[in-house]
Order: sequence, then structure tokens, then C-alpha cells
Amino acid sequence: MLVLPHSRGEGDAIRRGEEFAELVSSAGAEILASIPARVENPNPRFYIGSGKADEVAEAVRALEADLVLVDHELSPVQERNLEKHLKTRVVDRAGLILDIFAQRARSHEGKLEVELAQLKHVATRLVRGWTHLDAQRGGAIGNRGPGETQLETDRRLLAERVKMLTRRLEKVQVQRDQQRRARLRNTVPRVALVGYTNAGKSTLFNALTTGGVYAADQLFATLDPTVRKVDGLSCGPAVIADTVGFIRELPHDLVAAFRATLAEARDADLLIHVSDAADEERELLRRVVDEVLEEIGAGDVPQLSVMNKIDLIDDLAPRVDRGDDGKPVRVWLSAQAGQGLDGLREALGELLGGERIRADIELPLTAGRLHARLKAAGAIASEAIDEHGWHLGIDAPRAVLAPLLGDDVHAGSLRDLIEPAPADF
Repeated sequence: MLVLPHSRGEGDAIRRGEEFAELVSSAGAEILASIPARVENPNPRFYIGSGKADEVAEAVRALEADLVLVDHELSPVQERNLEKHLKTRVVDRAGLILDIFAQRARSHEGKLEVELAQLKHVATRLVRGWTHLDAQRGGAIGNRGPGETQLETDRRLLAERVKMLTRRLEKVQVQRDQQRRARLRNTVPRVALVGYTNAGKSTLFNALTTGGVYAADQLFATLDPTVRKVDGLSCGPAVIADTVGFIRELPHDLVAAFRATLAEARDADLLIHVSDAADEERELLRRVVDEVLEEIGAGDVPQLSVMNKIDLIDDLAPRVDRGDDGKPVRVWLSAQAGQGLDGLREALGELLGGERIRADIELPLTAGRLHARLKAAGAIASEAIDEHGWHLGIDAPRAVLAPLLGDDVHAGSLRDLIEPAPADF
């Protein structure tokens, strides 16, 4: 059974109710009834009013419901009071989202992140309101003394588990940081897909790469970050990451736990912000995503807006919108139908590459390190080798070539291309 409290306009309440119903279906629950509740001033006891709580209790008895889901975050006291009043289990919005994440996490890292978020959520629910937690341990031979209540034991065990999970996630984060540093050394541009859940990020990821990421018309279809190489860009190869979808009122514990996952967005050179073009509230949902990006420290990362699912809109053709400076700012496409992908690739090439440098250079045979770095960056269009060294045809953006210079003593001819001497006047 669903309880849908709201305090905004009717249109927003309907949209939230539909989204919450999708969340419930994603969790695998059967909806017996939905009860709307207008909440202007939250009741400190139940969050909803006492009269509405009685109405829900009557519906629970009539439908023999074994679970009540509330589309709002409840305090531990409110959740406990509702459970006593309704005589059935109560789960709020945060608990429901955590349950879905627990079902969908597949990688070792994802499972650790979800469990950590769940434990932090449960820790606030361990209150002195359950009589079975007040039993004293101790009193037996070899175990006499003041003892320890079951509640205190559970709190201690939970705290120890949280510490252990935190240590494990720190190790995973070190490994991911090493992978990101390796990508930085290769000067490969980094792109991250972000957007509201079910906007089509994974479908777009698969269309741009050979990712094979699971994609479905459901909320939080994929949770674990996947990074793949994308070719065919004018700037050369890039790596693109598919990140977890965002949603309104994403639990703070979940955002904190997924710091390693969301770091793909924070450390990217460019964010592709995917929106459902057919959604009438797409601008509102874009603001929700931007708020989460600010929260994780990715608010200043440049963005390219992608309006997906244009195949659901009549007479809307793929196109690329440009700003006053002539750079791409928005791409209209359909990842499912394969429409407009060339325009997206063109836009990515422009934004990631900037000015291209095409020239022939020669490197001595002793410049093996620089040759390897040029090759790893995809900057070599053609090459030949003889007793004098490598004869290379360079074709790459200036932004890709510049970091390769470093302190390499053999980078003279390449440096002349990137940093030409000023003209004499």
C-alpha cells in the first residue's frame, strides 16, 4: 500500500506519485492501494495527520496489506509510531531506494556501497522502542556483571561493520584512483554520462561503445559504473563512463557511500547530461541532477546537454544546437533508434579536442618513450621507420599533444608544432 504525501501543486503530486509507483514496481512489490495525503505542516508523530493515519490503518486491515510505503523520508520516531499504529511494516522513500539499490548492485564495489548506506540508515532506526532489545546479557556463570543490553550489542556490532565496510571501500577507491591516474597519463579525454534515472544513459552508452551494459525501461536499471573506450571522434579516442542515475531526494547516505562511483563524474573532462526530450518536466529533472552534481563536487565540470528519445516526439529531427561562441551546447537524438549519434560524436570531438594539428615530424630511435606516448594517445596517423628514426604523420588536437611534451629532450619538433615561435614584426 502506498501513502503519497505532498505539499505542492496537483501536477507535481501526480508526477511524484507515478514515479513512486515506478520505484515500488522496480522493488518487486504489488500495489494494493494508493492513498494521497496533503501535508502542509508535518505531524511530528506520524508525519501525516492523525486522521489520515486512521484512514491508512483501516485500509491496511481491509486489504490485509503487509507493507506500507511512504513517499517521503520519515524520522525514526515517525516510522516507529506509524508501524505501531498501522500494525504492519512501514518503509519510507529512502528505505525503498536503498532496497532497490541492494537488488541491482552487481559489482563487489557496488554491493559494499549499498550495504554501507543501508547500515547507516538502519543505525538511525535502532532506538529504545523495541522491548526485545532491552534484555540484559550477562548474569550466567563466567558472564556476571552489569551486562549489555541487546540494543547496545546491536549498535556496537553495526558500528564495527560500518568501519570494516568503510576500510574496504577505501581500498577500492585507491584502485579506482590508480586507474584514473593511468588514464590521465595516457592523456585520453574522460567523459561521464549523467542524468535522471531512466533517461536512457545506458542505451546511449551502448550506442557509442561496445559496452553491452544492461539497459531497460525501469528506474535504476544499472548501478555499477562501466568505463569503455569510444572511437571515431575527431579528437581521437576518449573514455566514457556510465554512472548511476539520479532521482529526487536521493538519500544522503547513498550519495556519500557512492563517492567512488560518482567520482567518475567529478573527475571527468566533460559531462554528457542526458534528458528525456519527451518528458514535460525535463527542465525540473535537469535541476535535480545539477543539485546532486553540486553536492558531489562536479558542479563546475563542463556539460553537453543531450536530449534523448526524440523518436517519441512527432516531427522532431536530430540536430546540434550551438551557443554564441559556435560551440555545441545541446544535441537532439534517439539512442534507441540510432538517430543523431553522428552529431553527438561531432560535438564531442569539437569540445574535447579543440584545434587539430596535422603535420609530419621525425623522431630519433632514442625517443622510444615519446613515440609510445604518442601512439597511446592516438596521435599517430601514419608512420615509417628507417635507420634515422621514426617518420610520423601527426593528426591530433593540440590539447592532446601538449601534455606529451613534458621534459622529453626529443620533443623539439613536436614542441615547435604546438608552441610556434611568434612572428617577427
